Amino acid sequence: MPLILRSENSVGVTDEQVAYLEDKANLIREDIIKMLEEAGSGHSAGSLGTADIFATLYFHVMKHDPKNPDWEERDRFVLSNAHICPVLYATLAESGYFPVEELMTLRKLGSRLQGHPHRGTVPGLEASGGPLGQGISIAVGMAVAGKMDGSMSGVYCMVGDGEMDEGQVWEAIMFAGKNRLHNFTLIIDRNNIQIDGFTEDVMPLEPLKDKLASFGFHVIEVGGHDMRTLIEAFEEARAVYEKPVVVLAHTIPGKGVDFMEFKPEWHGKPPNKEEAEKALDELDELRSLGGKITCEHE
Repeated sequence: MPLILRSENSVGVTDEQVAYLEDKANLIREDIIKMLEEAGSGHSAGSLGTADIFATLYFHVMKHDPKNPDWEERDRFVLSNAHICPVLYATLAESGYFPVEELMTLRKLGSRLQGHPHRGTVPGLEASGGPLGQGISIAVGMAVAGKMDGSMSGVYCMVGDGEMDEGQVWEAIMFAGKNRLHNFTLIIDRNNIQIDGFTEDVMPLEPLKDKLASFGFHVIEVGGHDMRTLIEAFEEARAVYEKPVVVLAHTIPGKGVDFMEFKPEWHGKPPNKEEAEKALDELDELRSLGGKITCEHE
């Protein structure tokens, strides 16, 4: 599927379309496990937990063209919590921006796939990442430029809920609300963990929905693993005008791998060889429905 254009209407999304996105998310999760095990470093929990959102964005929602990454009319995506870049790299590779085999070079000397994204090295990357809070400011700047130009392109940005502790995030949110950036969609990965433990123990965020609404955002709260719900959320986001939108997505960190789910210690830890084999077995079981499906075309 080399050219991926966002659909104009999600009404009547079929079971086949949902199954297609679920299969893409599972492929992305398998890629994440393989590349992290090969690298021996990297962030597992957030990468696995957001795979469904990335599959929905890149294989259904966003306008983009892997054969023409700089297409002026494309939607832009910025990963602000850049440490979960394995999920972005895997999604770009599965979309056709570069060979899937290159994922195995993650974090290696001379590789284009470093521990944080470096714009200009990998096609499809809209911004470099690293310092938490920086990405959302970049994305808001893109949205301002798009609005000034009268562009029909949208800007999507993901932040982690732990990243919400950064003051710069709230400065960018205030700016987006004040300037009514209707072309800006913020996605919060609400997985309730960060590197030092659970978010509500480190720095409570609630009532998060009310806070975001008070800053001038249209807030959509969804489960982050239901494709149909995610599609509907992004369609609703596109229909809102005169204000920015935030999709507050509740996700399970480590989703798909039982021994990683909801475990803060997997925030920044890769699986070893034995753990990776166990994780891939789980994901294969999930994808093949316990062995009932033996071919991806079935």
